[in-house]
Amino acid sequence: MSIRSRNAFAVPCTSPSSSSAAQSLNNLNMSTLRPFTASDMFKFNNIVQEAPSGRMMGYVIGKAEGSNAEWHGHVTALTVAPEYRRLGLARKMMVLLETVSDEVYKGFFVDLYVRCANNIAINMYEGFGYSVYRRVREYYGSLGAGKGGRDEEDAFDMRKPLSKDSARRSIRPNGRDMIVSAHDVS
Repeated sequence: MSIRSRNAFAVPCTSPSSSSAAQSLNNLNMSTLRPFTASDMFKFNNIVQEAPSGRMMGYVIGKAEGSNAEWHGHVTALTVAPEYRRLGLARKMMVLLETVSDEVYKGFFVDLYVRCANNIAINMYEGFGYSVYRRVREYYGSLGAGKGGRDEEDAFDMRKPLSKDSARRSIRPNGRDMIVSAHDVS
């Protein structure tokens, strides 16, 4: 049974069953993208800690949101198991999310939030064609980390225009200089 809602979608990337992670890596070309199912929820924790023999290699979760010229796809989560990183899985899943956002939901752009200190992720997304639209002050602190060990780290709102945004209004060249409060982000 697939989890479906009006605007949410998720796609795990799985490998065929094998006796070892190394054999699964050799079978990478046999991996498939498939619709997300409710039972996949039980596999998420295994993605980081266990060999992927028959387990998920990664997943992307996204949704369509906004209105008018702000109607867009949003990357909620993207994860690739450590032993499968740097093999192109993240790119493959992002291309699928972008295609769904463009062709199915007719969005103007795809956006995501990433910690400003996460240079590895920022570089990866820039390599995928995303650019910084704005910096959101204390974005992660606004998510309810609570007082005491409160996380007040900033985030970059990164965006990539889709075909509906032919004027490329969803991006700007000086995004790192555009600073907004987390309360200004809806």
